[in-house]
Amino acid sequence: MSPVPDSQNKTAWPYLIAALVSLVGLGDAIYLTIQDLTGATLRCTIVSGCSEVLSSKYAHLGSIPLASVGALAYFTFFSLAILAAFGYAIARPMLMILVAVMFLTTLWLLYLQAFAIHHFCQYCLLSALVTTMLLLIVIATRLTRSSASKS
Repeated sequence: MSPVPDSQNKTAWPYLIAALVSLVGLGDAIYLTIQDLTGATLRCTIVSGCSEVLSSKYAHLGSIPLASVGALAYFTFFSLAILAAFGYAIARPMLMILVAVMFLTTLWLLYLQAFAIHHFCQYCLLSALVTTMLLLIVIATRLTRSSASKS
């Protein structure tokens, strides 16, 4: 699998930006995972529902912290975005699929916070914002690429 050079390297920038944005989500997810695994008390400074959300039955998949699944998703997104930025065309559809799954999961988790747990976690909201930004970047890049290829 070899990279396909982009015309004038214009399409690389959105993927590099997406990779950097995904690092924010990765840092957030790693922080939450460490807090969960060490049993440390999490401080919320913006909203007051972090403890309720992160200690709820929805915060784990079996014994695995949900945040660690998020960390894996953000790391995978970062890796695919870097590959896409360097012209590996196979990474682009994989990015779209991954970010769609991440966004649908985010919607489900926001629903749970609002209607099942009745509290919000600022770290979870940050993750939702990051995932939404990643979705918008990937969609905008895809639309820009498809309109450029038609011209």
